[in-house]
Amino acid sequence: MRLLGRAHRNSALSGAGPAASGPGSAPGPSAPPDAPPAPESPDQTVGGHHHERPDLIKAIPIRHWGRWTASAVILLIVVLVGISLGRNHNLDWPTVGRYLFSRVVLYGAAVTLELTALAMLIGAVGGTILAVMRQSKNYVMRAVSWFYLWFFRGTPVFVQIIFWGNFALLYRRLSLGIPFTSHIFWSVDSNAVITVFVAAVLALGLNEAAYAAELVRAGIISVDRGQTEAAASLGMSPGTTMRRIILPQAMRVIIPPMGNETISMLKTTSLVSVISARELMTAVGSIYAQNFKVIPLLLVASIWYIVFTTVLTIGQHFLEAYFSKGLGDREAAAAERRTMKRLERNTGVDPGVF
Repeated sequence: MRLLGRAHRNSALSGAGPAASGPGSAPGPSAPPDAPPAPESPDQTVGGHHHERPDLIKAIPIRHWGRWTASAVILLIVVLVGISLGRNHNLDWPTVGRYLFSRVVLYGAAVTLELTALAMLIGAVGGTILAVMRQSKNYVMRAVSWFYLWFFRGTPVFVQIIFWGNFALLYRRLSLGIPFTSHIFWSVDSNAVITVFVAAVLALGLNEAAYAAELVRAGIISVDRGQTEAAASLGMSPGTTMRRIILPQAMRVIIPPMGNETISMLKTTSLVSVISARELMTAVGSIYAQNFKVIPLLLVASIWYIVFTTVLTIGQHFLEAYFSKGLGDREAAAAERRTMKRLERNTGVDPGVF
């Protein structure tokens, strides 16, 4: 036994046991007569008291009856709702299939994607500029950035869409000339420049820039200040530091909420139907205004929105994985596996031999 072996080793080191005595060995000190005997088994302890080893604990998992009951109720509700929708003839699935890939609906879906892409491009670029202005030491830039965020986040995007759709009521013509004089070099009708599509892009993009600015600013703040100091010690300018050092590291924080903003923007484009921008909701609205199939046509629009949202969600997942390389145990293990595979491919040597 372990305790017995330890007792024998102690007695051997002290010279009290028979192994210590022998020809040419120095006699060791003897144990005191009243010392307790060495334990002979794991169940016996020093002092003469006998203790039995306790039995193993039999762990019984906690039964979450409330959790299982709630799950059963929720599952029952889902099944009942599915059965009810499946048996409801008012959904009119043949009409859904007939208009799902119609030319008008497909054109509206394409316009929706264009609006989303352009609005997010304006929002991302404008938000980055506004975020950098908020971090600037120049009081004018900080004040202008703060006022922009205050105004565009304080007014509903629906109001902004209507405003840009009726911009000609404010300025009938857009002119370029010398201020405070009658010299005009260029003039054009406002409706010729700010069309319905342009008005929708401006309304969505400028509004998104106000929200994207806070997301970018949060990402910039998340980067350790030592990165900026290290870049300055290498002679980098503030612009180069922001472009090459800060923003690439901030993308890990910016991408997840920006992906959510993109998905939200995809659905927000439905609001531009108020100015007849011919996007997806305008397209289905023009159809059910003629055949009065409101529910089936709304279901058509919902299917396309769900498809686009699913694609954007998958893309967001891969972007997050790309910008999170080297962070966390899973990412580090994956990077190590990729390195080993690359080493084996380039050298032809099995990395396991190292």
